[in-house]
Amino acid sequence: MSLGPVEYMVIEFPGNQFKGEILPALREVVDKGVIRIIDLVFVRKDEQGNVSAMELGDLQKDAANAFAPLAREATTLLAEEDIRKVGEIMENNSSAALFLFEHLWAKRFRDAVLNAHGRMIAGERIPKEVVDAALAWRPEEERAAGGGTAS
Repeated sequence: MSLGPVEYMVIEFPGNQFKGEILPALREVVDKGVIRIIDLVFVRKDEQGNVSAMELGDLQKDAANAFAPLAREATTLLAEEDIRKVGEIMENNSSAALFLFEHLWAKRFRDAVLNAHGRMIAGERIPKEVVDAALAWRPEEERAAGGGTAS
């Protein structure tokens, strides 16, 4: 099986306040074929710093039923080491969802680049706050025109 570009993401919920608001947005990108969830692990860190993890099958029935359609093809690629690293960066008394997903939208483009003997030599996800700050810095006339200057 050849996968498209794969990425992991950890979403933390301080105070263990996950209420499921992300499910509709996640369902939308999965249903539209933008991404495919490869693995999904839920991590919890208690007030004393003890870390525990749950796979989809370990969740309570309601939570498992909510996530199951999103992770129909889930594997178990995430390892204990991955969970340990997530636990190290989490705040005490929080929970997190650790997603491993394939960028289905980029698979055809990646194949075209490879067929053209190209290779990606750099790339980075730019945090929303950095983009927002850059957009706010642009002069008002430029923002109103929707343009920018290329270097």
